[in-house]
Amino acid sequence: MKGTVNKSLADNLRLFKYADIKGRFILFFATWFFTGLIPFAPGTWGSLAALPFAALANSLGPFFSYLSIALILIISIPVAGRAAQIMQMEDPSSVVIDEAAGIFVTLFLIPVSWMSVIAGFVLFRIFDILKPFPIGLIDKKVRGGRGIVFDDVMAGIYANVGVRIFLILMD
Repeated sequence: MKGTVNKSLADNLRLFKYADIKGRFILFFATWFFTGLIPFAPGTWGSLAALPFAALANSLGPFFSYLSIALILIISIPVAGRAAQIMQMEDPSSVVIDEAAGIFVTLFLIPVSWMSVIAGFVLFRIFDILKPFPIGLIDKKVRGGRGIVFDDVMAGIYANVGVRIFLILMD
């Protein structure tokens, strides 16, 4: 992982205190509504916090699924990159908008059910943590907002395929 030293909650809150309004806005979304500030397993908490949004967008039909994917990608890449600059870290663990993007990709066009949402969450976290090829390569080689987000998007693609296979096997 690209220097994901975990700053303390106090350090992260200090960033909010001294940031201008635009910086606070960026940090609010980068931490996915402050869930990234939870000091243990922030990526897991950020993923969990994104599940209802992704499931809702997906349950509203294909148009909203496509729209939500487009919006989360358009927003997450610059927000993650700018938050990393504000935090003066390459890939801060408290920036979890990338996990949110990965969850949206995981559930993209998947029939929403408790089974599919739970399977998607578990598979996404497994792929995000283990980083099988090429996820680990993306994590190491791609810099900035794209690097922060793209490895999670790839983990989301793997998880999406995994959920589809799981649902076929369970049918």
